[in-house]
Amino acid sequence: MSASARIPPIAQPFVSDRAKRTLDLVEEFVEKECVPAEGLFQAQLGEGEKRWKTTPAVIEELKVKAQRLGLWNMFLPKNHFKQGAGFSNLEYGLMAEYLGKSKLASEATNNAAPDTGNMEVLAKYGNEAQKQQWLVPLLEGKIRSAFLMTEPDVASSDATNIQLNIRREGDEYILNGSKWWSSGAGDPRCQIYLVMGKSDPSNRDTYKQQSVILVPANTPGVTVHRMLSVYGYDDAPHGHGHITFTNVHVPVSAMVLGEGRGFEIIQGRLGPGRIHHAMRTIGAAEKAIEWLIARVNDERKQTFGRSLSSHGVILEWIAKSRIEIDAARLIVLNAAIKIDQGDAKSALKEIAQAKVLVPQTALTIIDRAVQAYGAAGVCQDTPLANLWAMIRTLRIADGPDEVHLQQLGRRENKARKDPVTAKLNWQRDQTDRLLTASGFKAKSHL
Repeated sequence: MSASARIPPIAQPFVSDRAKRTLDLVEEFVEKECVPAEGLFQAQLGEGEKRWKTTPAVIEELKVKAQRLGLWNMFLPKNHFKQGAGFSNLEYGLMAEYLGKSKLASEATNNAAPDTGNMEVLAKYGNEAQKQQWLVPLLEGKIRSAFLMTEPDVASSDATNIQLNIRREGDEYILNGSKWWSSGAGDPRCQIYLVMGKSDPSNRDTYKQQSVILVPANTPGVTVHRMLSVYGYDDAPHGHGHITFTNVHVPVSAMVLGEGRGFEIIQGRLGPGRIHHAMRTIGAAEKAIEWLIARVNDERKQTFGRSLSSHGVILEWIAKSRIEIDAARLIVLNAAIKIDQGDAKSALKEIAQAKVLVPQTALTIIDRAVQAYGAAGVCQDTPLANLWAMIRTLRIADGPDEVHLQQLGRRENKARKDPVTAKLNWQRDQTDRLLTASGFKAKSHL
């Protein structure tokens, strides 16, 4: 059954025929081109320090194939941007699920983070000069970028804590501070950083103290100290950099949108990005269940004289995994539809639901697959350990679960406390009236 035939019925009315055809192309490209090329990518990457200076030839070959198929920049939603391929958030969300099944597919189609979010920032908030200098080569896949927000010395889950100092002197801004988890900073093709810092620390409105500014990666005073590992994986050549800024000078023209607009920019950036992450994570969960099914039906691997698939608990794992993936997918598609009908701000609740639920669901499913493989599940002979490490970070990235749950709970309580209380009180009083009118004694209440 093709990918377009598996679109959930609830989403079918929102998917164009063109998007369905593209979805089928994406599935075929990922399964037949990207997944088989992953081993060659690692071989061409090499070992040691070479890995941070190499762009494997196979990724460039895949990019040429993807462009030839029209699989390029699908992430920019048509109702907000003119630069993309003309799909909605929902349509791209369905495609992103398949991209999530391969480590190469997102980059091969120019739909890889953090470039996607950075391109959205430049397309939505950048001026014409910034777009020409940075957005155009990013859209063409000629360069890569990094987004620098998280800092090592503060609790960055509260972005008002950001401390990197942005000070204006004449026609320049001077930056001092440090950043880490700067994903993409290790790539030799990374030429531009989008940096969030504090430009007006005395502003009474704590949400107008921050700004986003463009800093070329080769600017004097920028020092990349190290690449951080994720459960032992360093993700070369992409990397997650620990970077300091020491009297870094950039022109005033490098400011995005204007001073004090940083929170506005990051909220516009992170909303759609969380949906992209969520759908790719659905793809990772689907990959895990495929490996689970393959393992339990391997006739060489029997326990107590029976294949693993004949054990009831294994069938229960498969059943639960299918239910959980399908339910999680609907949560994400619902959020994508809500964004398409308005914008990310109008879908805060739905985005938060997806952001919290999907990684937790995927981790549960990946863990079942690991358990089925036993020792093989935790080593490099399967993709499961790497999948788990990658998805586990999403419970922290783009805001930890706890922040989203707190905000979601606060909004839900604020919106419903008064009408719910009034409704329940009315129903109680109505019950008492009906009982009294029929000759019964009214109920006692707490």
